[in-house]
Amino acid sequence: MQLAVKSQIMNKEDMSRALSRIAHEILERNKGTGQLAFVGIRTRGIHLAKRLVERIESFEGKSVPIGVLDITLYRDDLTRLHHHPVVRKTEIPFDITDKKIVLVDDVLYTGRTVRCALDALMDLGRPLVVQLAVLVDRGHRELPIQADYVGRNCPSSQDERVDVHLQEVEGADEVVILEGERS
Repeated sequence: MQLAVKSQIMNKEDMSRALSRIAHEILERNKGTGQLAFVGIRTRGIHLAKRLVERIESFEGKSVPIGVLDITLYRDDLTRLHHHPVVRKTEIPFDITDKKIVLVDDVLYTGRTVRCALDALMDLGRPLVVQLAVLVDRGHRELPIQADYVGRNCPSSQDERVDVHLQEVEGADEVVILEGERS
């Protein structure tokens, strides 16, 4: 598939402002950091979760637990992806039971990734509540899943792809829409 950048919908400053707003919204909804913990979905969700936690800790002066969730084995399309999928480690160094978990991912699309993440979380304990924070919501849901916190709503065509680029992974912060011909 040949894809080209159609447009940039967020730059570094846009992303920073969106993450600061989301951090404030999380604190307001949860009335502070009590029982609050973050879980980032690999790969980009963990970096976004770390950025949110850094902001919250700087606002509140309190530490907030953070973990990493790998959902590879929970995917319903696992056999279509690879014959030998790469399974990485889930690292949640705290008990999620009775915690207010903020699940973090980069793009919300069909809802299938979030469903997998919810299944994986429930295998680890029984959180008090699970809230979803995403940088971009692009629509086209296939499951009844909705984000609690959204950095940017970006209606898009199903022929387009929304990519989040992060300094920690790609060396730059931006969100772009890609389009092109499928091979």
